[in-house]
Amino acid sequence: MVLNLLIDSNVVLDFFLKREPFNVMSRRTLLLPRSYNVNNFISAASVTDIYYLTYKNLKNHQVVRDLFKTLFDFVGVVNVTDKDIHKAFALNWKDFEDSVQYAVASSNNFDGIVTRNMKGFEDSEVKIFTPEEICQYVEENLKE
Repeated sequence: MVLNLLIDSNVVLDFFLKREPFNVMSRRTLLLPRSYNVNNFISAASVTDIYYLTYKNLKNHQVVRDLFKTLFDFVGVVNVTDKDIHKAFALNWKDFEDSVQYAVASSNNFDGIVTRNMKGFEDSEVKIFTPEEICQYVEENLKE
């Protein structure tokens, strides 16, 4: 069994910016593909958001680029299509970024979305996990 997951921006930002107390579990989540049959993805839309917010905090383009180089060893980037955008608008959720993430996960038949923002996905038909929940789930269900 292979698990395909969409990683929300906040999980990557927790890792990049070493935000406590979330950094450790975000790192574990991002490294799951190393030890288990897990494929982690971020949406193409997330890349620009994550880059902007990371640079705004670290103020060093080379450091941010190096962080992304490391990230791309463990995380694929999935396209955001026009259908995803239209679906996101049709959802009429409070947070448009969350609705785009949901639309991307749904259209790509992902097994789940990993986020710390559970409230943003209350109406999701895609399974939603916190970093803690996905690590526990994977360790219990995808043993090598």
